[in-house]
Amino acid sequence: MTNTDIQLDYRDDVAIIRLTRETKRNALSDGLILALRDAFEKMPPAIRAAVIDGEGPHFCAGLDLSELKERDAGQGMQHSRMWHAALELVQHGPVPVIAALHGAVVGGGLELASACHIRVADTTTFYALPEGSRGIFVGGGGSVRIPKLIGVPRMTDMMMTGRVYNAEEGERAGFAQYLVPQGSAFDKAFELAQRVAKNAALTNYALMHALSRIAEQPADQGYFTEALIAGIAQSAPEAKERVRDFLEGRAAKVAANV
Repeated sequence: MTNTDIQLDYRDDVAIIRLTRETKRNALSDGLILALRDAFEKMPPAIRAAVIDGEGPHFCAGLDLSELKERDAGQGMQHSRMWHAALELVQHGPVPVIAALHGAVVGGGLELASACHIRVADTTTFYALPEGSRGIFVGGGGSVRIPKLIGVPRMTDMMMTGRVYNAEEGERAGFAQYLVPQGSAFDKAFELAQRVAKNAALTNYALMHALSRIAEQPADQGYFTEALIAGIAQSAPEAKERVRDFLEGRAAKVAANV
């Protein structure tokens, strides 16, 4: 499936969602945000994981400022809530999502990346939040998600001073979990998506929908929620079969990477 904003491809049980506004450095228009929403709302049941990538040298350079309209406060709030609903489907949607980061991961592009579950960056990646110099504020959930990756002080510094993190600094700060050579972010992201797709579906669902919420709960509530999810997950027929396979020597044991 193709439109002017994204290209959607299915490779076995992995969906590849590629932003296709290369001439705009994949800046996020409302049309692109709505296309992302539709892609996750209409995800085929056979798909078990997804990769989000950007066409050309940049993942996403942020909000398309050419679409920035003079809105009153109510209209601005409703516009932000539309973005929230779309990116909520990335974070708490049907499948785990791996972002393949390269080049600019700026403003709204960083908001999109922060909604994904795993982020793979190549050595060309850089991160910025230039909203302070533009006279605007993040509106796609960034003030909630990005501090959970890097902390409030770092985000404040980025927005106030225009600080830019390169790929190596960004990995150390927590923007990405993987750092790979130039040009290989998509290949690594796709490899991870294939691996994630092999997990038990209910376990992946719990990791997407329960883990972040448990982390926000007071400890006693978190422990109780964890117990509920653990009980539900281990009662699934697929979980029982996987445990039997391990106990009877049909499943691989964990080994160190060499």
